[in-house]
Amino acid sequence: MVSVQDISVSFGSFDLLSKISFLINDQDRIGLTGKNGAGKSTLLKIIAGLQSPTSGTIDMSKAVTIGYLPQQMAVDDSTTVMNETIKAYSGIIDLSEEIERIYAEIARRDDYETQDYLRLCDRLTEVEERYRILGGDSYIAETEQTLEGLGFDRDDFDRPTRELSGGWRMRVEIAKLILKRPSLFLLDEPTNHLDIESIQWLESFLAGYPGAVMMVSHDRAFLDNITKRTIEISLGKIYDYKASWSKYVELRAERRQQQIASYRNQQKMIEDAEKFIERFRYKPTKSIQVQSRIKLLDKLERIEVDEEDISSINLRFPPAPRSGTVVVQAENLSKSFGRLNVLNRISIVITRTEKVAFVGRNGEGKTTFSRIIMGELEHEGILKIGHNVKTGYFAQNQDELLDENKTVLETIDEVAKGDIRSRIRDLLGAFLFRGEEIEKKVKVLSGGERSRLALVKLLLEPYNLLVLDEPTNHLDMRSKDVLKQALMKYDGTLIVVSHDRDFLDGLVTKIYEFRHNRIKENIGGIYDFLRKKKITSLRDIETRDRGVVRVGSEPGQSNKQKYLEKKEYDRNLRKLRKKLEDCEEEIENLEKEITVAEMRLGVVTDPAENTEIYKKFEELKKKLDSEMERWAVCSAEVDEFLKDNQ
Repeated sequence: MVSVQDISVSFGSFDLLSKISFLINDQDRIGLTGKNGAGKSTLLKIIAGLQSPTSGTIDMSKAVTIGYLPQQMAVDDSTTVMNETIKAYSGIIDLSEEIERIYAEIARRDDYETQDYLRLCDRLTEVEERYRILGGDSYIAETEQTLEGLGFDRDDFDRPTRELSGGWRMRVEIAKLILKRPSLFLLDEPTNHLDIESIQWLESFLAGYPGAVMMVSHDRAFLDNITKRTIEISLGKIYDYKASWSKYVELRAERRQQQIASYRNQQKMIEDAEKFIERFRYKPTKSIQVQSRIKLLDKLERIEVDEEDISSINLRFPPAPRSGTVVVQAENLSKSFGRLNVLNRISIVITRTEKVAFVGRNGEGKTTFSRIIMGELEHEGILKIGHNVKTGYFAQNQDELLDENKTVLETIDEVAKGDIRSRIRDLLGAFLFRGEEIEKKVKVLSGGERSRLALVKLLLEPYNLLVLDEPTNHLDMRSKDVLKQALMKYDGTLIVVSHDRDFLDGLVTKIYEFRHNRIKENIGGIYDFLRKKKITSLRDIETRDRGVVRVGSEPGQSNKQKYLEKKEYDRNLRKLRKKLEDCEEEIENLEKEITVAEMRLGVVTDPAENTEIYKKFEELKKKLDSEMERWAVCSAEVDEFLKDNQ
């Protein structure tokens, strides 16, 4: 589908990418990885046609369409969420406007028998048919469904885009890309501004998408659940693995061991050759051998070893001063911003050494409550902070508190105590500050660099309560590992707001879900919570439970009779649900086939082939209509069965 051939990108004498080649095939799911600055975003831009390489070519067929999502995008400030999103359907909208123009033209004419009038009618038929094939009857519904999947409420559809934060603007762009149905998605950190629910929705969409996907992400779970191939950029070269992220990590470790062994062998050979040259340089009888070894060394392609993985750095927090048993306690706490009620009479108790996560959709009050704990916002109700609690807070604006006139090294050196002082450079390296970068002044750092520096500074302060709001947004995989391992050893109390499932897994033992102005406590880790949430979100679960009670609760029944009735009830319900699930699976498969047919209709120019595709398209639509009717019958049977057994 796409062929990358001998691509090189050079800056002066420095080669960012050096003669890299690979193919992107239909339905590929590729994770693009490598340390920060390795060239991942540059490569995506080159494939998208937004940047030219120093040398090399990108070959793709004219039928290939690309949907590119950069890390930052500008959204029109003069429209609404819905109007901006439906720009994805510019072709359908153009057809709709043409249909309206033709209708207006027909309405004002009375020359019904003329050739011009008949041509106008033929054009109307042609345009309306094209409009219907491209989804003109359903594009609004598809837009609404996609926006809701990405976390927008229906009340947000008419909201002005100028009111959106950067994260919500990015969601609008993701929605537009999804609705365009490109043959190849190029996504640069798509999860950075999404909550867990939206990430799972996007994950499900991409996993079943009929086109190809290539993406950069630092979310391990997201990569593992989607990608089946990993391309690593290292030292200007690429290494292509037919494996998901987790398997790639294992294979990479094996490759690095082989690389080290080859490097050592080569160094030994170079050392021996240099010793021979030095020893016999001035002996005429050895001149041929000396010249031969000199030429060998000149032509030798030196093996480079990938940068050492320093995520194993043994970072420990300073011992946390002992606090009271109850660290944070809220009773009937409420918070509103004008008429917008964010938190409504919430109650929560967090005790010493607990590690808890705040999760939920964006805008549900996680950051608001974190700021209330820090004393930054007024509120109604009671909030008690325990005895001797010393709180460290990391927020996205934490970088504003740094001294701009100090260097990176000075900023950390002033708070480092004990053994860690001898390893400040290693610690800064783990958070992507390497070499001369540690001598940079804070005032010249980017926003992401400042956030990382603020996080390193926080790790070295003696706090017994840490409140971290999205701490992983500007970290790569290794930096996240360093932070997570340090937090797992931390002996104080931790509150973390995060959408990164892999980061939370094994770190927290309690999840507080923020939803509809309230907080719900969930004991267990993040995947326990997600499993429970998936179960409780099933529409029929409550009805099913009521049905079970009814089956076994009639007076005078023996235990055996109750058991047999419940067994029969469960068996019949399973059968009905299996029919419904089979129907839903068939509908999903048909919808995928229809999407593929629609994509081909939009790009195929040969009339005969187009006719064949359209014929198949119509057959699929009929099958889908029939399957939808069967689904309605099956669904009614399940509902009726549950109703009868209440």
